[in-house]
Amino acid sequence: MSVGAAVLPTAGTPEGIFLFVPHLADLVWGTICFLVIAVVLVKYALPRFNQVLDERTAKIEEGLALTEKVKEEQTGAEARAAQLVEDARLEAAKIRERAQTEAEKILADARAEAAGEANRAMEAAERQIQADKQAAQISLRSDVGLLATDLAEKLVGEHLTDTELSGRVIDRFLDELENTPVSPAWSSRAGTVR
Repeated sequence: MSVGAAVLPTAGTPEGIFLFVPHLADLVWGTICFLVIAVVLVKYALPRFNQVLDERTAKIEEGLALTEKVKEEQTGAEARAAQLVEDARLEAAKIRERAQTEAEKILADARAEAAGEANRAMEAAERQIQADKQAAQISLRSDVGLLATDLAEKLVGEHLTDTELSGRVIDRFLDELENTPVSPAWSSRAGTVR
């Protein structure tokens, strides 16, 4: 067969637009098969397909409803949590305020007690100082009196036997000694005598 014979159409072969038009027998059998398949699909497959779609739609709607419910619960939980945080903050502020009040009260009580202790200690110290001062004055009077008596005996040259007279002389000497102003040189060396 030559090249030209392959290109030329044979006698029963359609050409042009008829190449795409089916034969009548093919058209009839194709339509019958299509209808049989369509009836089977509509009668058996479509209801099952619709049932699966309905189940999925129901599950999706149920999931959406559950999601909405969870969102509402979450919003409520967040509101409750915010309220709890606010309540806790207010309670903490009250506790802090009570603690400050109690601390101030304890501090004031401690200060008052310390002041009382300090006053008692000062009073005790003053009493002790007064007692020591009186004891020193008595000791000083006694020592000065003995010295004055010894001095008077040495000046007079006789022993003083009259104790009343000696006491009066000693008291007068001590009174004069107390009333005599102290010179600065003496006060810086020995201190003031009272």
